Amino acid sequence: MSKKPINIAIIGLGFGAEFIPIYQKHPLANMYAICQRNKEKAEEIGKAFGIEKVYTDYDELLKDPNIDAVHINTPIQNHAEQSIKALKAGKHVACTVPMATTVEECRQIVELCEETGLTYMMMETVIYSREFLFVKEMYENGELGKIQFLRASHQQEMAGWPGYWEGLPPMHYATHCVGPVLALPKGQAEYVSCLGSGRIDENLIPKYGSPFAIETCHIKLKDSDLAAEVTRSLFNTARQYRESFDVYGSKKSFEWTLIEHEDSVIHTGEVPERVKIPDYAHLLPDEIASFTMQGVYDSDENQHLSFIQGSGHGGSHPHLVNEFLNALVEERAPYPDARQSANITCVGILAHESAMEGGKIKHLPEFTLSKK
Repeated sequence: MSKKPINIAIIGLGFGAEFIPIYQKHPLANMYAICQRNKEKAEEIGKAFGIEKVYTDYDELLKDPNIDAVHINTPIQNHAEQSIKALKAGKHVACTVPMATTVEECRQIVELCEETGLTYMMMETVIYSREFLFVKEMYENGELGKIQFLRASHQQEMAGWPGYWEGLPPMHYATHCVGPVLALPKGQAEYVSCLGSGRIDENLIPKYGSPFAIETCHIKLKDSDLAAEVTRSLFNTARQYRESFDVYGSKKSFEWTLIEHEDSVIHTGEVPERVKIPDYAHLLPDEIASFTMQGVYDSDENQHLSFIQGSGHGGSHPHLVNEFLNALVEERAPYPDARQSANITCVGILAHESAMEGGKIKHLPEFTLSKK
């Protein structure tokens, strides 16, 4: 792309408003437009942040030739359709998780990116959280030695969330636990096997036909001796909110804290040690470094449920924005790009299919695997 600032449009202003001031302060971006179906809310947010271009119709926004890229933060059932429309309109896409809810939708997005040369990045928070960056740094410095196994979980109670969440198959929104176990070794899932366990309330089952309280999936990584295990629950399971991952290495292992705000643990041989996770704002441009510790949704008066439950998403938001913008300017693939995003997302989709078939092995489709 040219050296001029990248004109960004943010779609969806619930959780999405969190990203407005980050784009406004990033030296590579121009926070150009916002889109929200509720006109009153859209205009209120536009006024609050000084944004003149305010849309209530996504299709009209996509006709604006000045928009270079869209950042989609809408309900999960809209992600694929809106990503596909944006790519067809010639816009680069950053999209909150998951990429899609079907394998076919993932395929369409990957194919469009390859046909158009446009960039797609799934904005997976965990793989840019301070906890992940800490473990990544240890791994790249050789402190962990050889990775032997990875495990992750994402457990939460979805009561009180919008109605489309009710009864959602746990693995259909599994990127927060699948992402880190693939991202750390920069691996790809080759096949999965998943078991469902327990049962949610009967009134929650009909919408998606999914009965399981918990789904737990084993992932075989391609061209590797590594395997990983991920666990996901959404309803009727007593557990404090937890996005976690554990990494077992030949020299050191890292285990996520069991209770939020306690310290995680590093094992060196049989010797455990509590560790305080540092912040990684030093990896960012000075203009947006402060956003690892604060943002729009960090006050008692103005909080979003995903931000509260996710403990601020580990300070990941400015890192995500920085990766997306730099990938566009440097004309390189972001992490995760379209194929990697599809691999992460399809693990969850196929894992649920496996659970419904009693643990049957499901292979990831070829389009989710990086080209040699």
